[in-house]
Amino acid sequence: MIVVDTNVIAAFYLPTTYSNKASELYKHEPAWASPLLWKSEFRNVLALYMRKKLVSLEQAIQIQEAAELLMKESEFDIPSSQLFPFIKTSPCSAYDCEFVALADQLHTRLVTQDKQVIKAFPKIAISISGFLLSAT
Repeated sequence: MIVVDTNVIAAFYLPTTYSNKASELYKHEPAWASPLLWKSEFRNVLALYMRKKLVSLEQAIQIQEAAELLMKESEFDIPSSQLFPFIKTSPCSAYDCEFVALADQLHTRLVTQDKQVIKAFPKIAISISGFLLSAT
């Protein structure tokens, strides 16, 4: 199991520069986990795609439902006491630190394309390409 952030989930379901890599990641490691926060962040991504007329309302609903089904058994609530140490030691947002804290809690890697998170937490966070290279 790996922790993925919202941008990786979005790349898996929506056309982005990382979509092919996200699909490759899923083929290699289909057990994805995220903090509950992913769902609201993903809704924001879909809202942006709708406003830019890249997806219709119906498509956004279908994509959200598919993503929720994928993540259904692997969503976690992060206790604040586990989150604040990561916030204190980095320039990352509390939102980003939820993903880091979950990866730490699950003793796994956070796969993300967020360079700031990777730089702040190199032992926990890794890019999609980095993860795929290390797994081969």
